[in-house]
Amino acid sequence: MDEAVKTLQTMLEKSRVVAFLGGAGVSTESGIPDFRSAGSAAEAVRRFGYPPEVLLSHDFFMQETETFYAYYKSILLMEAKPNPAHYALARLEERGKINAVITQNIDNLHQKAGSKRVYPLHGNVEW
Repeated sequence: MDEAVKTLQTMLEKSRVVAFLGGAGVSTESGIPDFRSAGSAAEAVRRFGYPPEVLLSHDFFMQETETFYAYYKSILLMEAKPNPAHYALARLEERGKINAVITQNIDNLHQKAGSKRVYPLHGNVEW
């Protein structure tokens, strides 16, 4: 077993309260792009005239709603499914090994994988 995996396993066994904090890297394997990566950012500027962090901002939504939704639709994969990382976190929660999943993702894949205590920092596509 890899040394890092052993260390993580020991930490999980000895800890009483564990929270997982994750972001875009968790969902990229499910086909959801990391909008901050160089290719994605350049593509957003080329197609929509703005970088992703502007396109997805509240101010931009209020001022350019149609463009906001066009970009949002271009990055949202409705057929995206949870990947092994999402399922592993759900199993760890089910076994009482983690107490919360705190995520920057809005894709709802943690919930679809079975996690119950999910705290999406940037909201969620389903509410």
